[in-house]
This record gives sequence, structure tokens and C-alpha cells, in this order.
Amino acid sequence: MKVALLTGGGDCPGLNAVIRAVVRTIHNAGGECVGLLEGWRGAIQGNAIPLKAQETDEIIARGGTILGSSRTNPYKNKEESVPRLKDSFQRLGLTALVAIGGDDTLGVAKRLYEEENFPVVGVPKTIDNDLSCTDFTFGFDTSINIVMEAVDRLRTTAESHRRVMVIETMGRHAGWIACFAGIATAADFTLIPEVEVDVEAMCEVLLKRRAAGKPYGLIIVSEGAKLPEQDVVTHDAELDDFGHVKLGGIGDTIADVIQRRTGIETRAVTLGHLQRGGPPSAYDRVLGTRLGIHAARLVIEKKFGQMVALRGLKIVSYPLAEAVGTMRTLDLEFMREAEEFYKNV
Repeated sequence: MKVALLTGGGDCPGLNAVIRAVVRTIHNAGGECVGLLEGWRGAIQGNAIPLKAQETDEIIARGGTILGSSRTNPYKNKEESVPRLKDSFQRLGLTALVAIGGDDTLGVAKRLYEEENFPVVGVPKTIDNDLSCTDFTFGFDTSINIVMEAVDRLRTTAESHRRVMVIETMGRHAGWIACFAGIATAADFTLIPEVEVDVEAMCEVLLKRRAAGKPYGLIIVSEGAKLPEQDVVTHDAELDDFGHVKLGGIGDTIADVIQRRTGIETRAVTLGHLQRGGPPSAYDRVLGTRLGIHAARLVIEKKFGQMVALRGLKIVSYPLAEAVGTMRTLDLEFMREAEEFYKNV
């Protein structure tokens, strides 16, 4: 048994915990592991390194991924890339692949299993927490803790200068990061992609709280939030290999709207890739480890075409066909809870 691992898409705290757990579990079963470098690019090129249990035991505390990543899509040039990927797999003598990634990475895994009978198991990864079939993804907890710490620091400068601070978070088209960060930091208002931005209500809250004596304001906005009759804001409309634009810039737009409508000095801060960097939280280390162990067990049992997932407190598995392709947006019950603090200002 010789198992390959790859990490695709954006990096994420907890990836190395998954790698460590897969390697250890396969090692305990008498097999060996190799890492394919830079996601599907490494799979196509056959660029691999050995992964030993004793050499990966301490990577659990490291952020990012020791294997590197990319947004390479083998199906962008299927006629050339997919045969090369299969040839690399055979040349390396591999018997299975554990693909760790988000909807795009796992979407490739799904097609390889369905169209090529490829022996692959998926592990869900994203700080955005927007993958279906799993309650939470590793990386999300670390991300919202990073946002929380950043906002706590911005609070002091906002208060000192009597300003409103607009903090733009990641999350793409799902508001999990923004909503949870907004609750955790007592933000005055939170803007998410699932609900059209209510400019009047936001500015009314800020003005009433200023009149009541609060000298500053905090607004959390997800990068995918939309103003009325406006599409998502992006600095770069160029599409990546999976057809996505690079979101960003809504924070500046919201700050400009607030300052013009309220007359309160307003600044915007885009946290950007800060949210996905650094060592994982304890929760993400544990979740990543558990998912890695169960993914390796699926490989050992030759249960391919599956993705491991967290449901409640248990790690379960779902067919990749059910697990990808449908984005899991924010459960709006969380926003209704957050909105208790916007009422009766």
C-alpha cells in the first residue's frame, strides 16, 4: 500500500495535522506515504516526496501545508493533464490518493473517481466553512480567532480617534467568518453575502450609538457582501483555473458610504491572507487529526470516492458526489441571534 497525499487551493491552518494523521495511520497499517507537491500540479507532473511517520510527527503545530498548494485544475486541459496525472500515478507505484481541499479540489477528485475509477478519498478544507455535508471545516476556528484578535486591537485605535472601523473578512459567498467574528467582537453591524446590505439600518445604528455616547463603531463585512443593485466587489476580474474572481474591496466601499451618510470619520481594514496564516488552534489540530485518521481508514478499507466529514461529534463519510458542488451558506439563525444587539439602540 503506497498512498499519495495532496493539498489544493488556498492554504489553511490544520492541513499539516491532516497530513500527519494520514501518514501515521497508513504507517501503522504497514503502508507508506508520499506527498504530491503543489496540489494537482504535482499530481500531473509526478512531483513527489516521501512522507515518514517520524518526520511528520511534529508538523501539527505548523500553519500552511508542507506540501505546498496551487489552484491547478487538471480538467482545464483534460486531454493532456488527466492522462499525465494517471501516468504519474502508475509511475510512482501508488495505490490510493488522499486529496485535501475545498470544493474545487474535491470536485476534481469526484470527477477522477467517476470518470476514471480513480482510488481517491477526500478531506474537506476551507477557512470559509462553506462545504456541504460537514458541520465545520478545520481552519475556520483559527480564522475567526485571528479576526477576533485583529478587531480587538482595532477597537482601541477606533475609540482613541472616535472613528468607525470597517473590517473586511474573507469568506467568499458565505458569511460564516463575518457572522461569527461579529458576534465574538460585539460588532455594531455585520454584513454578509446571504443578506443584501441595508445601508440605512447600518448608518442608523451608528448614529444612534454615537448620540447615546459611544465614541466609535465597528462594522464587520464579508468580502462577498453586496450593496443593493450591485454585484460583488473585486480588485481583479480575471478568473482562476476554476472560474473564480478574486474578491476584495467591499470594505473600502462601505467605509465611503458610512462617512458620506453619517459624517463620522471612517477607515477600512482588509485582513486578507492574515486570516489563513499561522499555527492552527487546538480545535483545528484535533479536527484535522480526526479527519486524517478516518480518511486513512477509508483508504485501508478501499472505500474510495468518499469524503470524511464532521457531523455532530462524529467523523462520518459521504460520497464525493453528494459532498461537492453545493455551497453551504450561513445558517441565518446565527444572524438572527447577532441582530439582537442591533435592536433598541
